[in-house]
Amino acid sequence: MLAMTQVEEGSVEGLPNRIHEVMDRHVEATPDHMALVDDKMWLTYRELDQVVRRVAEALRALGIRPGDRMMIVSENSVPLSCLLFAASRLDAWAIVVNPRLSPREIDQIRDHSGTRRVFLTADVSQEAAAHAARYEATVQDVGPLQGIAVTGLNIATAAEPVEADGATQVAVLIYTSGTTGTPKGVMLTHRNLLFSARGTAAFRKMTADDVQYCVLPISHIVGISLLIMTLMVGATVRLVAKYDPAALVKAMADEGITILNGVPATYQRLLEYRRNAGLPKLDRGRLRVISVAGAPLDLDLKSRVEQELGLPLLNGYGITECSPGISGVRPDNPRADHAVGTIMPGLEAKLVSQDGKGVADGEVGELHVRGPNVMRGYYRAPDLTAKAIDPDGWFNTGDLARFENGAMYIVGRTKEMIIRSGFNVYPAEIEAVLSTHDAVVQCAVVGRQVDGNEEVVAFVQLIKGATATAEDLMAHVAPQLTSYKRPSEIILMDALPATSTGKLLKHKLAESLRRQV
Repeated sequence: MLAMTQVEEGSVEGLPNRIHEVMDRHVEATPDHMALVDDKMWLTYRELDQVVRRVAEALRALGIRPGDRMMIVSENSVPLSCLLFAASRLDAWAIVVNPRLSPREIDQIRDHSGTRRVFLTADVSQEAAAHAARYEATVQDVGPLQGIAVTGLNIATAAEPVEADGATQVAVLIYTSGTTGTPKGVMLTHRNLLFSARGTAAFRKMTADDVQYCVLPISHIVGISLLIMTLMVGATVRLVAKYDPAALVKAMADEGITILNGVPATYQRLLEYRRNAGLPKLDRGRLRVISVAGAPLDLDLKSRVEQELGLPLLNGYGITECSPGISGVRPDNPRADHAVGTIMPGLEAKLVSQDGKGVADGEVGELHVRGPNVMRGYYRAPDLTAKAIDPDGWFNTGDLARFENGAMYIVGRTKEMIIRSGFNVYPAEIEAVLSTHDAVVQCAVVGRQVDGNEEVVAFVQLIKGATATAEDLMAHVAPQLTSYKRPSEIILMDALPATSTGKLLKHKLAESLRRQV
């Protein structure tokens, strides 16, 4: 089956050539409008332009060349945003890294990328300061940015060639572990990022009056996209270093935020805070759009959030390699189910069966996409790039999906599909049933190899103080699942392993099962 939207609706015409250029027309038209705000500082569009120019000059003086890779270890903040856009001005590749990664993970990214220097916002984040101390980095001013820890110059690294066309010039290098646990550097070009950001801004009808609450990390593709799309329309980005539901409640009531993006845990913790704080009702203020992505959406959570805030919780789907937007539920066409909406304008999508053929409407297949949002490739891994993108430009997402009446439903990942007694079992379906139990916060289902077959194993995190047992959960799901889909074992955990954005790390759960064998 082929599902696509008209290319002219998602044209690349009129896009800037570099990501830092998104602010240019607003610097001219509305120079005093607020652009960036964090807990410590704020910049108007005029000030942002001036700061980015001065930071770029400082980076050049520190030996950053066009084509160099430069790492920025930072939480969401004004300094991080300025470093990112200054790198764009120099045609350097920005590698934004979450300081909450372990020393081993950060060293791995530094070494693989051949970064020229590492910049750490030591006064924004204790974790960044700890990495700075480990690297013996020097704390200094980088242009007008104060308290930036800077490592020594890597004189051995070579700069990459610079491409004049933003369609091929890399803007950011994002390291993602995917389902394997092995980091891969995703090369996203300026056009990749700009095309995806503009598409999302358009269907959310964003204007300069919007205030985007950016709590998803800019070290992750969604955070970068939120930053770019907001500046693209001349609006304000409210940058948040670490998620605190109390701070979000205050921002809704007092700071005029209009758009909130999160993962399911963002909203789960918001509702828990409201209950624990004894608040009768949350004041949504000017909030007009709430969206969720990054993990399967529990319909019970969706319903409770919508009832609390009086807005539809819009589900969406994207991945790092696609910058990230692939599909989304439109604000003017909300849905009550767990569909991830319709394919973004300008993209093509097709579903492929295990034998490489197309599938009929309503049937499950592996999702392949093509469009201006698809990455340039994996850095220093041409073999992995060739496996992911075919000669015709189709990128294999590795996700299993189905289409019904134009809406897409994500069923699971190809590598996560469990084959039990010859039947295909999709973890997402079992997770959805488990999540309907009142005591379940989140869950993850993986397969376990046993004597030429696979078993279904569910890992479950319960609400704090819940007394439900694994047996209770088994009794809950049994009537709702056919025999081969029922878990052979349910394992209760205090917390499930997850990334900083809330994405569950299923490969770690699968590894724990293999170690038990």
